[in-house]
Amino acid sequence: MYDIFINTHFAGAHHLRNYPGNCEKPHGHNWKIKVTVRASQVDELGMGIDFKVLKKVVNSAVDELDHRDLNELPAFLEKNPSSEHIAAFLYDTLKPELQHDRYHLHCIEVWETDTSGLIYYGPDAD
Repeated sequence: MYDIFINTHFAGAHHLRNYPGNCEKPHGHNWKIKVTVRASQVDELGMGIDFKVLKKVVNSAVDELDHRDLNELPAFLEKNPSSEHIAAFLYDTLKPELQHDRYHLHCIEVWETDTSGLIYYGPDAD
C-alpha cells in the first residue's frame, strides 16, 4: 500500500452563520490542504499516481475556492463553509477524478491555521 500526497493551499473569506462569537463576522484564512491518494500497486514506471496528474486535478478543485467569499459559492449557500464542509466538498469533487483500478482518493486534510485542522476520510473510508 502506498499513500501518495500533495500539499497545496488557498486564501478565502467566510463567516459561520449563527456562530456564537467572532467567527460569525466575515474573516479570512490561508487554508492549507493535503490530498492523499492510496495506491495498491505501482504502474510500469514505478508510480502509484504521477504527482503531475495529482497536482493538476487537485489544483483545479482548489482554484474554485481561492480568493473567494466561500459563503457565496453554491456548495456553501445552505451550509456553513467550515473546515469540515470544505474538506467534504473537496473530497466529493476530487473522488471521481482520483478513482482508478490501481488507486483511489483516501483522505483530505484541511488546516485552518498552523495549529488547527482536520482529516476527512469520506463515507467509504478504508
